[in-house]
Amino acid sequence: MPVKLKLGSRRYDENSAVRTGRSFRSHLIPYAIIAVAVVFVLFAAIFTFFYFKYQRVVDDRLNNGPLFASTSQVYAAPREVRIGQKMSATFIAQELRRAGYNSNTELGTFNQSGDSITIKPGPQSYHSTDGATISTQDGQVTGIAAENGVALRAYELEPQLITGLSEDKNRTKRRLVTFSEIPQRMVQAVTAIEDRRFFEHSGVDYYSMAGWVWHDLRGDRRFFGGGSTLTMQLSRGLFLSPERQIKRKLIEVLITFNLEHRFTKQQIFEMYANQINLGQRGSFAINGFGEAAQAFFGKDLKQLDTAQCALLAGLVQSPNRLNPFRHPDRAMARRNLVLDSMVETGALTENEAARAKAEPLRLTSPSIDASEAPYFVDLVHDQIVQRLGDSDTAKGALRIYTSLDPELQQAASEAVAIGMANVDALVRKQHRGESPTNYPQVSLVALNPHTGQVLALVGGRNYGVSQLNHAAAKRPTGSIFKPFVYAAAYASAVDGGVMADGSNFTATSQLYDEPTTFTFDNGRQTYSPHNYREQYHGNVTAIYALAHSLNNATISLGQQVGFENIAALGRASGIVTAKGTPSVALGTYAATPLDMAGAYTVFANGGVHLDPWMLASIRNDRGDVVADFAPTAKQVLDPRAAFLTSSLMEGVMNFGYGVAVRQRGFTAPAAGKTGTSNDAWFAAYSSNLICIVWVGNDDYTDVKLSGAVAAAPIWAEFMNRAIKLPQYSDMRSFTSPSGVNVYRLDKNTNLIADDTCPNDYSAAFLDGTQPASTCSQMGSDQRGLFQKIFGIGESNPAQPQAVPFNGTIHSNPTAPTQVPNTPTASPNPTVAEPPKKKNFFQKLFGGGDKKKKPNQADPSEPQ
Repeated sequence: MPVKLKLGSRRYDENSAVRTGRSFRSHLIPYAIIAVAVVFVLFAAIFTFFYFKYQRVVDDRLNNGPLFASTSQVYAAPREVRIGQKMSATFIAQELRRAGYNSNTELGTFNQSGDSITIKPGPQSYHSTDGATISTQDGQVTGIAAENGVALRAYELEPQLITGLSEDKNRTKRRLVTFSEIPQRMVQAVTAIEDRRFFEHSGVDYYSMAGWVWHDLRGDRRFFGGGSTLTMQLSRGLFLSPERQIKRKLIEVLITFNLEHRFTKQQIFEMYANQINLGQRGSFAINGFGEAAQAFFGKDLKQLDTAQCALLAGLVQSPNRLNPFRHPDRAMARRNLVLDSMVETGALTENEAARAKAEPLRLTSPSIDASEAPYFVDLVHDQIVQRLGDSDTAKGALRIYTSLDPELQQAASEAVAIGMANVDALVRKQHRGESPTNYPQVSLVALNPHTGQVLALVGGRNYGVSQLNHAAAKRPTGSIFKPFVYAAAYASAVDGGVMADGSNFTATSQLYDEPTTFTFDNGRQTYSPHNYREQYHGNVTAIYALAHSLNNATISLGQQVGFENIAALGRASGIVTAKGTPSVALGTYAATPLDMAGAYTVFANGGVHLDPWMLASIRNDRGDVVADFAPTAKQVLDPRAAFLTSSLMEGVMNFGYGVAVRQRGFTAPAAGKTGTSNDAWFAAYSSNLICIVWVGNDDYTDVKLSGAVAAAPIWAEFMNRAIKLPQYSDMRSFTSPSGVNVYRLDKNTNLIADDTCPNDYSAAFLDGTQPASTCSQMGSDQRGLFQKIFGIGESNPAQPQAVPFNGTIHSNPTAPTQVPNTPTASPNPTVAEPPKKKNFFQKLFGGGDKKKKPNQADPSEPQ
């Protein structure tokens, strides 16, 4: 029986299924739309919640004071322009431009016309508003005229900015700039390498961010870039921690939207330019392109050329890895990549990029000590806090005007670097191949001897390694204190005091140099000093004793003068720890190198002590005076006594242990003193500079190097550089005050030298105390037989008057000779006694002469 198939039934089932599917989808679409809408609303709600949440974070940051701290700016001393100085109008214009003239008319303006330049300070200038016109010719200043036409001898330019105080405990430094102060090339370089669509996008590059998320999900930590636009980098730097997580990235986006909504692109770039970290210099963090321009090129940001802008832009990727001081090849390669990127964006042509690539790095000194004087700035900061009484005041927008000479600071830093390399070599030699546990530290202080102005200061060998300021650390002064013993003796002589033998103290006075035990404190205590290497010389002249730093001879003089008198002079000169014991004569009491620089102003400045000063004035950001500071001065020594002591110290330089300076090429008139205890010192001065150098170990162990070997070469290196600067090139002979004259003496007899005694030296004497005889008449006796037998009359009654020497007080510095000394011994163990007069029978029959001890020179450096 045939079977009938109901095909229509199957067709019905298929159609029914289709209709059912369509019906389901038609019902699903609204649900899907609703679900998407719900998700969208939910996302929008969440986004809005977090957007406003982080908007409050941004508001709190922006409303809680300035975005960046306005730190105080530290300025150098104003440069003085003098007639005859080697300086061109173009150089003066550069100095004024660096100071901010023309770009900040409130500070001042200038107009250069050929070899002439007219300067007009503004209301915010450090100086008064009196301007001047400076004329130059062939690179030399030929005339200076005030605005009213009056001729001037000198004119001071606007002080240069040294650095800013660090803004926080992390030692962050930045120099704030506005967008208008950022070179167009800097903007082009940064956007070309970091964010080419910065001025077009809304703050987020979605494709790049998606790539970052993908790599982050895969755990590929090698992928660092792509997601961060300039605004996102700013968001991260200002508001977030540096950790790399998706959550933090989303927060970064929210803050980016806030910033893009609130600020223009120019404002965002300005914030970015001030915020971005560009590495370290020493112990300071470099933040912002303004600070980086100074740190790497020693220039204002506005002065950078294309290659320099490209280098800074390249540092953003990895500041430490690309640091041009440590990795110049990497930095240059990255710079050239930035230049290529600028060609791709159309900012540069191929030829312009090629010229920029051919340019060397031209970095400034890598030493922060040389350009920013950090030890000096730390002392300035401490003084501001101390004087104004509020540490927060030091962080305000103040202009701090100081005493520093940047060129001399550079010379000091370079001299220390060279000198300490030599010291390190000597230390390694001492250890004979062993690794020494540490190398010595160093300090150098340079002062104007007539104002007390601290012109340069180095407080250690590397500020980045150690911020301990050795210029302000007290150490036993050693033999650089000895001149105060001789100064006290001269002070007594000026007042009419006499030595134990009844004579006036002079350069040729005899001092006893033999092992001696001194008593003090009413006999309750004793002191038994010794000379370096236990070498003694019997009776010696004062000038010999100081030049060769003889301990026992100096203490024997101190006993006659009075140890308390010596200590009192030391305290009046700023060495406040000095006490009236025998050891004071050898510098056992401590002082800082800065204290000793001030103490030596007494000798270099006519007996007037000047407190070293660093702060001149503090102004607010409008130029109004907050505080001015005047240096303090006090007459503590008669000008004659000061000059006479100085003349003895010239002997130290020319035929004593300071001759190491002459051997290193410094030939200008100078006076000074070596010092060696556990530390090495050298303290000396010219007519326009005092310089103190200290070398020693932080743990007070013996450096085992003398002042002549370790410290004097640094002094010579510094002074050789200083004398080449125009402002210090006129080092002159010291001028004697009224009542003092300089004479040429015969080295064998210490009498006035004449043509028959060519082997001579110079020494200063208080009028009336100079030798009365000449060397050629020594031993001549014009008395008759009866006078000789009975000792009647003067042995040399007709001797001519000594004529003062009118030349320089220093001997030939290129040919140092042994200092003169009278080789007679004294039986007195405490002080030198005068020769005893012969009685009648001794005169008649002879006798009574003691055997003379031969004169010996100590070739080694004393304590």
